[in-house]
Amino acid sequence: MQGAARNRAYRLHQVNSAIDLSASFKAYDVRGVVGETITPDSVRAVGAAFVDVLGLQGQTVLVGGDMRPSSPEFIKDFADGATARGANVLLLDLISTDELYYACGVMDMPGVTFTASHNPAQYNGIKMARAGAVPISADSGLKDIQARAEHYLAEGSIPAAAVRGTISVRDILADYAGYLRSLVDLSGIRPLKVVVDAGNGMAGMTTPAVLGDTILPALPLEIVPLYFELDGSFPNHPANPLEPENLRDLQAAVVAHGADIGLAFDGDADRCFVIDEKGEPVSPSAITALVARREIGRARAAGEQTPVVIHNCITSRAVPELVEREGGRAVSTRVGHSFIKAVMASEQAIFGGEHSAHYYFRDFYNADTGMLAAMHVLAALGEQPRALSDLAREYEPYFASGEINSVVEDVPAAVARVRGEFEREGVSTDATDGLTFTSDDGKWWFNLRPSNTEPFLRLNAEAEDLPTMEQVRDRVLKLVRS
Repeated sequence: MQGAARNRAYRLHQVNSAIDLSASFKAYDVRGVVGETITPDSVRAVGAAFVDVLGLQGQTVLVGGDMRPSSPEFIKDFADGATARGANVLLLDLISTDELYYACGVMDMPGVTFTASHNPAQYNGIKMARAGAVPISADSGLKDIQARAEHYLAEGSIPAAAVRGTISVRDILADYAGYLRSLVDLSGIRPLKVVVDAGNGMAGMTTPAVLGDTILPALPLEIVPLYFELDGSFPNHPANPLEPENLRDLQAAVVAHGADIGLAFDGDADRCFVIDEKGEPVSPSAITALVARREIGRARAAGEQTPVVIHNCITSRAVPELVEREGGRAVSTRVGHSFIKAVMASEQAIFGGEHSAHYYFRDFYNADTGMLAAMHVLAALGEQPRALSDLAREYEPYFASGEINSVVEDVPAAVARVRGEFEREGVSTDATDGLTFTSDDGKWWFNLRPSNTEPFLRLNAEAEDLPTMEQVRDRVLKLVRS
């Protein structure tokens, strides 16, 4: 690794590469089709650019990846680029995304992980964080990294630093598992049977470590595993629990095993979805409210006067209402992890939740972790005698449409039709993220939000009763799709 040839400029195979990095650099991360918009050369160039833009010469960069077939080679490619520019690389190898955030936080080092989260098998990508797990987005360095990488690709080489960096290896799974167990004590709960669908993703590795007895002492949990084999071809179903069809196996297994709860993780295990004992989904808004109550109670017991909880603008109104009742302060923000994390930091919030089942914790370096959220739900369920369906009901007082996507050729025109119709009736609007419309009596609201990447309009509606929600939903969809 340290030979004379390796200390000269690192030659890239594709001089004046035809690869357009703007096709893979998104708002919050890098994501593309392997061999087309993300390649070994582009990854080497990104590794070098990451070091340059963040000024990491002589410092350590953490690098890991998920179970996708291309991740191991991409890890090596990134390390090549980063060490060529003088950074030391600590390989974490096979990790979940929240393991990266843990490592960046506890070690106070920047890092990346190779994952495409819930995307199909032909995809891979890079999630990046600064030291302390501070996110890197298009507005905070990602575009600069893209530009620098494109420069190296155009030049056809990566210039060697005066001193090439070193590469070492560390396994953090045991430390990660121990840290999560220190945040939520499950040792005293009643016995629970838990079906976990890892979707052949990274939860197949982290679940036995955190909730099982492979590393730490056994908990009063009987884990029924579904698709724990790490397989980035996703042979059983896509690792995207946001789509209802990908929950069907878990729902059936919960009922068949007479389980108390079901947990579904996405491919990189940073999101967690919850199924009750009847096989019915518990909304992420209800989970946000449940965890918020626990975190507010803990913070207030420690002397915090008015703990802050973050939620995005399309979570249920039940969330801010519960936060206020429990003595906290609710702060609404835009959808997206970089926005949530920024507000978590500026507000010193204890917790944040999104409708997409991303859950953020101050005790987890303001980062999102599906496993820690799952542990809070297990604790809440196991500390009392009721079934999960009964427990969840108090956190879901309203009727929601769920997110409905409409393919729209002219998004601004569709929004204008809806706005014109409802503003004539005096309905108030808020433009924090897309447009949120709220009735004068507060009995219903809906949000229309355009997709950043596709010709979609996303509708979320909620009301105090089902007929009203359905009426509002259908009326908006008719206007959007006309």
